[in-house]
Parts: sequence; structure tokens; C-alpha cells
Amino acid sequence: MKSGKSSRYYRRELRSASQTYSSMNVLTMAMSKKTVMAIKSYQSQAEVLVKNYLLSDPFIPYTSILGGIFLCKLVYDLTQLISTFYFKSYASLTKMQRIEWNNRGISTVHAIFITATSLYFVFWSDLFSDQQLAGIVTFRSSPMSTFALGVSVGYFSADLLMILWLYPSLGGMEYVVHHSLSGIAVAYSMLSGEGQLYTFMVLISEITTPEVNMRWYLDTAGMKRSSAYLINGIAIFFAWLGARILLFGYMFYHVYLHYDQVIQMHIFGYFLVFVVPSVLATMNLMWFGKILKGLKKQLAKRQ
Repeated sequence: MKSGKSSRYYRRELRSASQTYSSMNVLTMAMSKKTVMAIKSYQSQAEVLVKNYLLSDPFIPYTSILGGIFLCKLVYDLTQLISTFYFKSYASLTKMQRIEWNNRGISTVHAIFITATSLYFVFWSDLFSDQQLAGIVTFRSSPMSTFALGVSVGYFSADLLMILWLYPSLGGMEYVVHHSLSGIAVAYSMLSGEGQLYTFMVLISEITTPEVNMRWYLDTAGMKRSSAYLINGIAIFFAWLGARILLFGYMFYHVYLHYDQVIQMHIFGYFLVFVVPSVLATMNLMWFGKILKGLKKQLAKRQ
């Protein structure tokens, strides 16, 4: 009798447990559906926000500038974090050297981004191609090109503020002039849509920044006599010659060929197309002389 009662008892418990499990399954499925629907709803709202506001034509300049400034802060913090764990020499640096170390991390990341973007728009994109019948080349732009320039404006603004705040620790007057002229020219091109082709041509010159920063890193880490320092110096020479000397010559030649279109720009844009590249080209030649002199000294020491 006890065995029969126990059997009926276990069957009741099993049915009860099964019903409870089924109820929990139904509840879980209902919650899962609600969760999925909630996620999809938030995703749709985010897409609408990005499409209609953050990346809509009127808001692109402001969104991209703020994004550029935010990325500068993010890269600064990441450079500090990574350097603390992976570079033994970082801990022995002075406070100002650590700030400059992190700051050069920002300029390196920006240089990689804007160089790749500029090369694409100048040489591979159809946006500024002479084959396109899309109107005057000096007035062509796109949401993507405007966004890229906005990120660069954010970088120049943030970096210039750091240079002025800590002046002259992060750079002298030549850096202030360079960043001021570059920031104004890029900002005008971004906001007006004028001369974006020539702006991207000039920004390709940022390809030399990672090598210049690497030279400082190696010097600060006490590796000035290493082979890596010499190889980096040779890389700076060729990168500077190609991106800051020859490319500027090509840009002036392009302006000459399309002068009938350049002259139709606003007087301020016309001024920037000629004055800013001319000033930067002069500075590039002066710096190139110093690079050549320094490289000769390095090679002489190797002999």
C-alpha cells in the first residue's frame, strides 16, 4: 500500500513539476519576445537618430567635429593605458614627456585615418574625377567627404588647444601657424563644400606624421643610435619628398590646369587655395632641409 501511495505521490509531483516547467517556458518565451522587440525598437530608433540627425546633411559638420574631438580623447587615454603596460620606458618619463607621448598617439591615429581617406578621394573615388560630368570640380563634395574633413577639424582643434595650453612644450610657433592655417582651410572646405579636392591633396601630407612621431619615440626611449632610428630617418626623407614636396607641386599644377574653375570660387576659398598651400609648402621646404641635414649626420656617424 505504501508503494502505491508513493507511486501516486511521485506522479503528482512529476505532473506539477512538468506544469511549472511549461509555465516557465511560456513566460521565458514571452519575455524573450518582448526583449527582442524592445531591442529591435531601440535599434530602429538609433538608426532613425543617426540617419535623420547625426548624419543628415545639416548636422554632418557638427557631428563629425565633435566625433573627432571625442576620438582624440579616446586615443589619448588608450595610448596612456597601453603604454603603461607594454612600454617599460614610459614609467620613467617626466610628466610632460608622458603628455607629449600620448599626444603623438593622437596625431598618429589621425594621420593614418586622414591619409587613407584623402588617398581614396583623390586617386580612387569618382567624386573628383575629370571623367565625371558632375559639375565644376572645385564645388564637388559628398556627405562622406564632408564627414571626413569634419573629423580632421576636430583633431586640429583639439591638438591646437593642447599646444596653446602647454605652449611651448608641445611645439613652438611653427606648430601654431601650421595647425591654425590647416584648421581654418579644412573647416572652410567642409562647411562651404568648396575646394575639397585640394584640401584632401594637402592632407595626404599627413602620411609623414607617423614617421616623425616614431623618431621622437625612439629618441625618447634612448634608441637614437639604433638601426631602427636610421631606417625611420630614411623613411621620413622619402615620405616627406613625395607627400610634402612633389605632391604639392602636383597640386599647384592641377590648380593651373583647372584655373577657370578655381576662379569661380568665393574670394575666401580662392585665397585659401593659393595662400595656405603656399605657406605650408614653404614650411615643408624648410623642414625638409633640416631632415636632409640630420640624415646626413646619421649616415656620417655610421661610416
